[in-house]
Amino acid sequence: MSTPDANDSPTPVGGMNRRQQIVRLLLRYRNSGVFSGIVLDGELPRLGKQPGTGDPTQFVTDLEALGTTFVKLGQLLSTRPDMIPQEYVTALERMQEQVAPVPVEHIRTVIEEDLGAPVSKLFLWFDPEPLGCASIAQVHRAELHDGRQVAIKVQKPDIAAQLRSDIGVLRSFASAADHLTRVGRKVRFSDWLDEFAKTLRMELDYEAEAASLERFGRHLAPYPELWVPQPVGSLCSRRVLTMDLVPGVRVDAIADVRRTEQPMLPLAAALVRGYLDQIFVHGEIHADPHPGNLRVTPDGRLAIFDLGMVAHVPPRLREHLLKLLFAAVDGRGEEVADEIIAISTRLEDYDEERHLRETGQMIARYAASGTVSEGHVVLEIVRIATASNLRTPPELSLLGKALLNLEGVCRLLAPELNTRNVVEQQLQHVVRARLRKSLSRANLASEAMELQQLLRDGPRRMFDILSLLAENRLQMKVTGLEESRLMENIQKVANRIAAGLITAALLLSSVLLMQVPTRYTLFGYPAFAIVLFLLGVVVGVGLIFSSLLFDRRTRSREREERGHR
Repeated sequence: MSTPDANDSPTPVGGMNRRQQIVRLLLRYRNSGVFSGIVLDGELPRLGKQPGTGDPTQFVTDLEALGTTFVKLGQLLSTRPDMIPQEYVTALERMQEQVAPVPVEHIRTVIEEDLGAPVSKLFLWFDPEPLGCASIAQVHRAELHDGRQVAIKVQKPDIAAQLRSDIGVLRSFASAADHLTRVGRKVRFSDWLDEFAKTLRMELDYEAEAASLERFGRHLAPYPELWVPQPVGSLCSRRVLTMDLVPGVRVDAIADVRRTEQPMLPLAAALVRGYLDQIFVHGEIHADPHPGNLRVTPDGRLAIFDLGMVAHVPPRLREHLLKLLFAAVDGRGEEVADEIIAISTRLEDYDEERHLRETGQMIARYAASGTVSEGHVVLEIVRIATASNLRTPPELSLLGKALLNLEGVCRLLAPELNTRNVVEQQLQHVVRARLRKSLSRANLASEAMELQQLLRDGPRRMFDILSLLAENRLQMKVTGLEESRLMENIQKVANRIAAGLITAALLLSSVLLMQVPTRYTLFGYPAFAIVLFLLGVVVGVGLIFSSLLFDRRTRSREREERGHR
């Protein structure tokens, strides 16, 4: 499969500029069913529901024609079965395979510019034929002067500028959609695009990826079945990553003879356990563990590499995600919904009853079924929350994506593995590990300092409260009311009262001015009095129509809520 080179002109065939080309793509596929997974009203579709009409193969071809940014966008969409139908997921998955390489002279130039020395001096031997080529980078094999075999991942020339330009164009479309469409106001395409742009920036920073390789190597050290190739620090830069060469075969290309010689079940189980530790103990989500990033080495280990897409999860959010997954595995739907509410943003017209009901029903089906995967459950949780006007944090979608990819890899490695049992057992191990970490010397010292602060300041603060209470000067402030429906309704009532008073004042003023003689008349009456009268009539009629329309909407909403019950 080929894709436009980073050095190609951004002007498409036919003379259209970038913005026109993107508009043409959006118009062509607006009713194709590409995003049929995003449904905000009515019945919530289940994963696997048939999409609308459309040609997934042609969609992939059109994305490829738009260049590197849209190849990456297609790769991201291929890992989002919660958003797009399976037919499009299958078609987009081939974007993760080989693309056309750039000339090796360009690769040498990038290496020498970033590392400050000729390739012949940096490496004993450098293979001009690439091991692999992706939309952003190209990988070559080389040998260091000490005999160490390495792989050199080199960023394509000028690719960063091209990506920034395309993101700027897409951001204008996303902002317009968020302001002008109902779907945009609920889904917030700008936020989604910001996360996409953040992911691209992470992939473009190979120094950050080298650091991720080192951290993952330390964190997964307790699992001898797993191996993370380590970077060569002196030969790494923002655009060049030099790391251990990974021998072996992809997990989706393991021969049957190899399976008879070496059981793959321990590798699959260790992969799941190690990734759950990485997420919930160390707070890092590698959102892209697809088969292309995993190799079974000749010595029987599972190699993990290509750590460009790593998200960091804050401790408090990590705790909520752990509770959420625990509750889902145990079939406690109400607790799952409560955790989602705690970490999400309530949008206008958030339907809490629908969210609680549908989340509980889905978790009950998951608990009763032994075939539904944890990744699908997490993505379905996101889908239900979105349909109920609840905006979830992006880390939740990344968790679902990572679990879904892990489950796919485990099916390739060891179809007989019971992933749910491994997840349940490992979550208990994670809780024990977090407890041990909380009992570390640093944490205990921090807790002791907080307790000391409480013991020192507590009596004084209690005395201040009692003094204010004795002097009848104690006041309490309630926050958050300004965003509630109660405050919204109070404001509407106040606006109606104010509009009614203004209408009455205008009419009364016009009547009084009718008695004042003036040279300026209209229809035989004082002109100013007529103007005030007409203005009062307009305001009064508008007030009546606004009241009737609001009451009708309120009754419709109440009937809909009763229907849901």
